[in-house]
Amino acid sequence: MLSSNRPPVTASASRDAASPWDLTALLNAADPKASLAERHLWVIRLLEWLRHAPLERDSAPRRLRLRARRAPGDATPTPVLRLKHMLGVLERHPEHRAGTAELLALFMHEVDSAALLADFGFAPRMGLWGEFGRRLRARVLPLTPATSDLADLFGLLFPRAGDADWLLAVDNETLARIAAIVAPADAGFDWRAPFFDAIMFLASAVRAAGFSPALRQRMSPELLVDAPFRQLARVAEQVRELAETDAPDARVRLLVDAQYLRALLDTCRRCAVSVHEHLETHGVSVDVVFDVDQLLERTHRIDALLTCVLSPEPGREIVRLLAELIRSADERRSIRALFSQHYSLLARKVAERSAATGEHYITRDRAEYRAMLRAAIGGGAVLGVTTLLKFMIGGAALAAFWNGLAAGLNYAAAFVLIQVLHFTVATKQPAMTAPAMAEKLGDVSTDIAVASFVDEVANLIRSQSAGIIGNVLAVVPVVLLLQWLLGLGSGGAWPLDRTHAEHTLHSLSLLGPTPLYAAFTGVLLFTSSMIAGWVENWFVWHRLDSAIAWNPKIVARLGAARAQRWAAYSRASVSGFTSNVSLGLMLGLVPVIAAFFGLALDVRHVTLAAGQLAASVGVLGADVLHRSDFWWCVAGVAATGVLNLAVSFFLAFRVALRSRGIRLADRSRIHRAIRARLWREPASFVVAPAHARIAPVEP
Repeated sequence: MLSSNRPPVTASASRDAASPWDLTALLNAADPKASLAERHLWVIRLLEWLRHAPLERDSAPRRLRLRARRAPGDATPTPVLRLKHMLGVLERHPEHRAGTAELLALFMHEVDSAALLADFGFAPRMGLWGEFGRRLRARVLPLTPATSDLADLFGLLFPRAGDADWLLAVDNETLARIAAIVAPADAGFDWRAPFFDAIMFLASAVRAAGFSPALRQRMSPELLVDAPFRQLARVAEQVRELAETDAPDARVRLLVDAQYLRALLDTCRRCAVSVHEHLETHGVSVDVVFDVDQLLERTHRIDALLTCVLSPEPGREIVRLLAELIRSADERRSIRALFSQHYSLLARKVAERSAATGEHYITRDRAEYRAMLRAAIGGGAVLGVTTLLKFMIGGAALAAFWNGLAAGLNYAAAFVLIQVLHFTVATKQPAMTAPAMAEKLGDVSTDIAVASFVDEVANLIRSQSAGIIGNVLAVVPVVLLLQWLLGLGSGGAWPLDRTHAEHTLHSLSLLGPTPLYAAFTGVLLFTSSMIAGWVENWFVWHRLDSAIAWNPKIVARLGAARAQRWAAYSRASVSGFTSNVSLGLMLGLVPVIAAFFGLALDVRHVTLAAGQLAASVGVLGADVLHRSDFWWCVAGVAATGVLNLAVSFFLAFRVALRSRGIRLADRSRIHRAIRARLWREPASFVVAPAHARIAPVEP
């Protein structure tokens, strides 16, 4: 029980002498004459007491406590029960009520509430990376209560997202009791003033964002006809002036102008959303996406503030606003949420660019299958030459970095040549075809859609098997033939001696780290496709194809017709060139860089591995075919092919699904459909049909 006489106990003394959950000590410590930091610390401890102080029933025997917690209809959150208990104590003890009310009124006067209402959750005058730095500092650096900025104090007052739940559970009667205690201590305080200040700040920020070139040039011209951003700040100022005037018709005019302000906000939102339509066509910038999201969130905040100042029950609306701020506070502190939200659209565009390319790697009939096989044979022949050049580079005894760079340039040149000659490499297919496959999962709610997806799975497996078969069938004889020709021309001298051939056999064996290296190579294959998608998005975003076609200096040097051809070729080929060059350099340099850091990582590419194995056989002779380690190498090459394809496809498919927000709720239906196709038509996964299957039309 509380004593009727309030003892003169200071904040530090009560803190040392009493339990942290002693309400008497807490109310005694409410000293309006304390320093600003101590007053703010008292408010923080008050909220902590609401969250954690034990109730009377918590001191009862365990049997009674369990019965009390199971009592029917007892759905009121514990902090609300503690709040009602504290209000009852204050109503019974005027001396505690006066001190608490004076301190809370002083707190409301000295803090900058408009800073919380207008700035909390936003990044004023900074972009995505500025917001990243702010969130990083917030996670690392501790907060201090010695500030008058309520936005900075908010994290100390409400550090948990669960605070929103018990705040919303506070009933209207309790809100009225709180107002009755606090309001008499400061009857002249206009609580609406910081709300109107926040509306003005937010309207100015939205207006500035709407006028920024990055957004304005990408908004729909039709929506900008009425200049909604230009009117926004002026109408917000009119709303404030009408709220502060005592004219007889001020209330009616206020409601009319507030409705017009909301209509302007809706138009501004539609203008901001139209930016996404431009990004879908002309490339994505995460900074622009971030600015659009900030603009939209500010317009919603203005709506919420207007509701608070115009509502007949402002207390309830303010509680809802505080709950929303609390719930968003955790997300605003999350670095992962920042990037996952604002890179999702970029990931989608990268995946879509890969999907457009990946369609060319999927064969659907016998003619396309034969074309894929021929292209794969050509690619395997080129990689046969590349394999021999790799051995020659290794025989040059270069330093580690230069050896890796030379090998990477060798691979990159081979991949680019394969692209120019319209050949193919099997391991390039999965990372490109996975986004195309993910597009088929946009709607699998019907049996027809599932059957269509299973058709694509069969087409994909056939296509990739054709790629591997063609590559391996070509690389082995080409390596052996070139090896024989070079041996004739050099009098038997050959960069690969028996010692190196034996080492190659040992390194390619399935019994060694080959599976790990093959899976790691799958990651590099996926990475090259993502780099290609990003560079193509950058190319489109900066409109370089248009610049090549129409720039006066380029047109004067190339001529109009050639400039148009170069622009079209660059637009169509930038993704392929980027993917091939990046993959080649990674295959050569990543093992060297990993070794520098002490990581035992290497690469295993199925076509190159088959070529290396053929070169070793050429050195060791036909007798090696009778050795078990040779057949373990054959198994290692087969496993390398499977892991190269599976890992790169899995990663690309996962990114494509995430970028589209697709959840495989029908995953079991898809699995059953694939198993059924394997049971009924197993040959469809291996043998191409004479004509492509025609997808049935939805009824």
